[in-house]
Amino acid sequence: MEALVLQEFKRSIGLYYNEKDNIGVDVVLFCFFAIQKQLNMLQKIIFATNNAHKLKEIQHLIGDHFSLQSLKDIGFEGDIPETRPTLEGNALDKARFIYDRFQQPCFADDTGLEVTALNGEPGVYSARYAGPLENFGTEDNRSKANIEKVLAKLANASDRSARFRTVIAYIDGKDEYLFEGIVNGRIIVENLGDGGFGYDPVFIPEGYDQTFAQMPLSEKNKISHRARAFAKFVEFMKHAS
Repeated sequence: MEALVLQEFKRSIGLYYNEKDNIGVDVVLFCFFAIQKQLNMLQKIIFATNNAHKLKEIQHLIGDHFSLQSLKDIGFEGDIPETRPTLEGNALDKARFIYDRFQQPCFADDTGLEVTALNGEPGVYSARYAGPLENFGTEDNRSKANIEKVLAKLANASDRSARFRTVIAYIDGKDEYLFEGIVNGRIIVENLGDGGFGYDPVFIPEGYDQTFAQMPLSEKNKISHRARAFAKFVEFMKHAS
């Protein structure tokens, strides 16, 4: 199998050489095994999600520190229960659910928008605040309905302060770990911006005049709740590896 991969590698890089030319052979072998070693060194970690928006954002955050696998990558197509009343409980349940079935290092996250005037709502119910997915057809449609519900409840509120909070749960087979990230801000009265996902179009982080949805991903990832939680997670993993 390795011989076939090597043959394909030689062809793909377009290196034409005389088979008797040992220098050409050595160059190919060196490149091939160096790349193979680098790939093998990357720790494979399952991220318990199939949310395409979230996967893109997290891959951008962790860079090339780890080899990230989604639920689709490992062939899991079922639903993961989210029945806990806290972000911490849901994140742990999701990570445990996948680890128990695949026995590989796994992490999951749960994020909530906590609005002061709504006594912390939607909180742990943020993703399904407007109702179950089958009522809306797509996640994008449900996200729009979630935003509409929050804005309607805040129609007469003078205090529009809120915060995003992310909790990451990581299981390595020996222990369980939690990492938290928080960003404070406020809810505006209308949607602004086409980027991001979830409540991003109506949330302006403290110290800024743009919503998360108006910011380039690179800018959002410097300050977001998820970025802060994953910065702690990546730092932990660097030292744990």
